Amino acid sequence: MDTATPPDTDELTFRDAAGADVPALVALIESAYRGDSSRTGWTTEADILQGQRTDEQGVRAVIDAPASRLLAVERGGELVACCQLEHRGDAAYFGMFAVRPGLQGGGFGKRIIAEAERTARESWGVGEMHMTVISVRDDLIAWYERRGYRRTGELTPFPYGDERFGIPQRDDLAFELLVKNLEAGDAGEGA
Repeated sequence: MDTATPPDTDELTFRDAAGADVPALVALIESAYRGDSSRTGWTTEADILQGQRTDEQGVRAVIDAPASRLLAVERGGELVACCQLEHRGDAAYFGMFAVRPGLQGGGFGKRIIAEAERTARESWGVGEMHMTVISVRDDLIAWYERRGYRRTGELTPFPYGDERFGIPQRDDLAFELLVKNLEAGDAGEGA
């Protein structure tokens, strides 16, 4: 009789992505945001953007950039999420965040962003985390606000006409800068 404890299926491991991970990372990011597969999760952009979200060249550029890290998140040896961290002076930029659609809503996102914030503080000693979110994504922005991020009202135009970022399905898209103070005691709350 085997009395060994089964492995914790919710345990996540974090590592820096490598070049060999690029195809799997592209597939993960695309599945979380674009096309019908993204509709099983709540982060889908399929109704506002079609086409690609990223490509192998874009993911490889993040991996290879000297002030950047692309964290691959695994569960049971399987890639389930990723996020980009980039050192930008007194702040870190958080981007390219994707969780496999079938796992969204289960608390993985909260755990991953907390680890990304810890990693940025420890790696670079930064006091803030910055990110940009498509300004019409109210549900996603509200999720980040519950984690301590605040809207700045600072908008950057969406790159209309550059299909590397997708094919817009509406004409009012822009990126809004969200900021979080990473000092102790500003951890955000809620689900």
